[in-house]
Amino acid sequence: MASSLTATGTIDFNQRDVAIVQARAGGFVQRVYGRAPGDVVGAGAPLADILAPEWGGAQAEFLAVRRTGNAALTQAARQRLVLLGMPSGTIASVERTGRPHNVVTISTPTGGVIKALDVRTGMTMTAGQTLAEVNGLGTVWLNAAVPEAIAGPLKPGQSVQATLAAFPGETLSGRVSAILPQTQADSRTLTVRIELPNRGGRLRPGMFATVSLGGSTQPALLVPSEALIRTGKRTLVMLALDKGRYRPAEVQTGREAGDDTEILAGLNEGEKIVASGQFLIDSEASLSGVEARPIGGAAAAESASTAALYETVGKIEQITATSVTLSHGPVPAIGWPAMTMTFQLPDPKIARGLKTGDRVRFGFDRPPTGPTVRRMTKVAGQ
Repeated sequence: MASSLTATGTIDFNQRDVAIVQARAGGFVQRVYGRAPGDVVGAGAPLADILAPEWGGAQAEFLAVRRTGNAALTQAARQRLVLLGMPSGTIASVERTGRPHNVVTISTPTGGVIKALDVRTGMTMTAGQTLAEVNGLGTVWLNAAVPEAIAGPLKPGQSVQATLAAFPGETLSGRVSAILPQTQADSRTLTVRIELPNRGGRLRPGMFATVSLGGSTQPALLVPSEALIRTGKRTLVMLALDKGRYRPAEVQTGREAGDDTEILAGLNEGEKIVASGQFLIDSEASLSGVEARPIGGAAAAESASTAALYETVGKIEQITATSVTLSHGPVPAIGWPAMTMTFQLPDPKIARGLKTGDRVRFGFDRPPTGPTVRRMTKVAGQ
């Protein structure tokens, strides 16, 4: 049985690929570049020019100390610029030109789409204030809604195939990055998060997709779905027994695949069931008062049918309530020669009517407790 299933989902931003742009020092916005929320920008795109008086004073102090020629004081003043959050490029420019740089350009650290932009010309900023939020577009999330009843086999890391209405005839490959822990109460679905590569930025949040979540093939006991009789309280199948007899059997069902249904309990491999007309047979069984075989009865029937019995002929040498000593012939099936040995007698009724000296045909098995006689009959003509 293949564990593949199909679900629907929508494209969303990869929330793990988010960059927050903040002001490292208080100051004033002198210029805002032509950006707006929703714009797609590359890494290093300028957002605004900021006048930072605190940085200007620290740079002037650094240049004054450097002119004294004291290396230790110069290094301490330079370290202060670093601790104020000044970019290394700005510090290098001050050292190279020998002039303070009071105005610094704030740029995007990564490429992507601007989701939020909270900076305007002339506004006053404080240190740590958020200016923009940039979401990368290298990969996107596909959030698929999978019914909880069939979400059990899904595992993070497994591969999936997705088709989008925007690109008919094209199949995209991705992998399951996470299965969210919360179930949607209204739809009884789990959200499966799939990560898809987004080459060229073609996949845009909000797009609709159909997802095929394939899995490994697993062995299962299958019956035709049409053979099941669902009463509302239980599920039955009709067993086809020997000599044209039938008997209902209760089963526990699992997943469905095509026209087949998985049986978790109640049947054994090789048993014959009725796939057509089973409702008529079930009605006759109900009128006749035939009880359905319980789920646990399948294992008992299998063990009884597969128990190995070995038969031979022997003479009763001694008999008690719990054992019988027999001089028997060879048993080729298990390599026994002719010998005299004692067998267990689990039920005295097996030896009813028999006595010492009788020649009998008997069947026995070999459980862990020792050889045990299961049936014994007197040989005719003795």
